[in-house]
Amino acid sequence: MDLLALADFNLVARHGGFGSAARAAGRPKATLSRRVAELEAALDLRLFERGARALKLTEEGRALFARTAALLTELDETAAAIASGGDKPRGTLRISAPLLFSQTAMGKLAAAFALKYPEVRLEITTEDRAVDLIEEGYDLAIRVNPAPDQSLVGRIFLRDRLVVVASPALTRPTDNQTVPAVVRGTGDRSASWDIVSPAGRLRIAVDPVLRLSSLVMVRDAARAGVGAARLPISLVGRDLAAGTLVHWGDVEGPEIALWTLYPSRRLLNARVSAFLDHLKAAFPKGHPDELAAYIDA
Repeated sequence: MDLLALADFNLVARHGGFGSAARAAGRPKATLSRRVAELEAALDLRLFERGARALKLTEEGRALFARTAALLTELDETAAAIASGGDKPRGTLRISAPLLFSQTAMGKLAAAFALKYPEVRLEITTEDRAVDLIEEGYDLAIRVNPAPDQSLVGRIFLRDRLVVVASPALTRPTDNQTVPAVVRGTGDRSASWDIVSPAGRLRIAVDPVLRLSSLVMVRDAARAGVGAARLPISLVGRDLAAGTLVHWGDVEGPEIALWTLYPSRRLLNARVSAFLDHLKAAFPKGHPDELAAYIDA
């Protein structure tokens, strides 16, 4: 396969058309069109559907772009590293991170990383949705309990657990007793919470009196005594130690695992490897108390 033609195909696919790709690269539109046509002929596949006003990837074109974009980027970065005499992290690093982790820890993590690697331009987007790393141009994503994805590889770097907490002003419930609750968003429609308390297993019937879009806001409302809340232990550790919140019990269910995910490739670029090492140094054991201490420091 002609790597130059493949690179031109990726250029056109990334920019969504021959004209915009030609302007971005400063190359003739006709040359790009010819090179892509030659690649289609060599593969005996149609990679683009060419309309009067629009250019769209075929199913085969999308598959080829998904599988080769990261590889070509890696080749370019390897050549650049060799040319510059080493593999020192430099360039742009784009990361997608979930809301709560961004609000509590990512600012400090990003600042420390930027000071350590001044030649890296770090761009962090905060959102809870599962971004498409390849299509949207991210180098790394941090996700909570992600669904399996064969196109990505990754590792757990932090673990957390959910607990039910409340203001000391609220009376601890008995089994199946209804309590006012503060919940996150409109998607949490749980009628009850199953917890493990010092007295044993307990089912609490909940009446959501307040719905908020952020767990930080949920914690603050629970502090004020509006109702009980299910929150990560790392977020409420200081409150439990200070007595501003009381621990009613641990929520039964799967643990919270924070993963770092990146496109499946044999070699990671120096920027991603450096950020993974940065996370490992911040949370060497991956325990919830490490995150709690990092947040409170």
